[in-house]
Amino acid sequence: MQAPDTHIHQDLIQRCLQGDRQAYYKLYQLYKKGMYNVGFRIVNNPEEAEDVLQEAFISAFRNLEHYRGESSFGSWLKQIVVNKAINLLKKRKMERILDDEQFDVAEESKADEFEGYPFSVEKVKQAMMMLPDGYRAVISLYLLEGYDHGEIAEILGISESTSKSQFNRSKKKLKEILENAL
Repeated sequence: MQAPDTHIHQDLIQRCLQGDRQAYYKLYQLYKKGMYNVGFRIVNNPEEAEDVLQEAFISAFRNLEHYRGESSFGSWLKQIVVNKAINLLKKRKMERILDDEQFDVAEESKADEFEGYPFSVEKVKQAMMMLPDGYRAVISLYLLEGYDHGEIAEILGISESTSKSQFNRSKKKLKEILENAL
């Protein structure tokens, strides 16, 4: 049985499919802020996050007939935003998403490395923005967007063990940045 809230905007989607510009605008208004934040957390640049947002909405609206309703519209759109942001990172090529030197299974964290550290949420957010693109992408997708390593692997086109490895490295790097800020 389908959850009733999965299709809360079905009427707007139907109107969009019929060419109703007001419906397009309403969908955009409903999702623009949240989707901008998703893109920003991955690309770490306000202008590029705006570009990701616009490209994602253009793509979503052009392909709206392919939305099958298997998940909420917001989830479907979020996946498009994440894909656009990841593609931008790859295109940017400032840093490699994958660390060429190691593709083995990551060590499992024995304890929470941040337990007992007096870091505010704002300091952690600022430190995350200092992470290399690949690290920031994995840690953002895992911690902030709630994807598991299997989903992250699929999104980034990497193995699940690489996602785990990148996540562990990003935590260590984040800890380094935070400790150096003290």
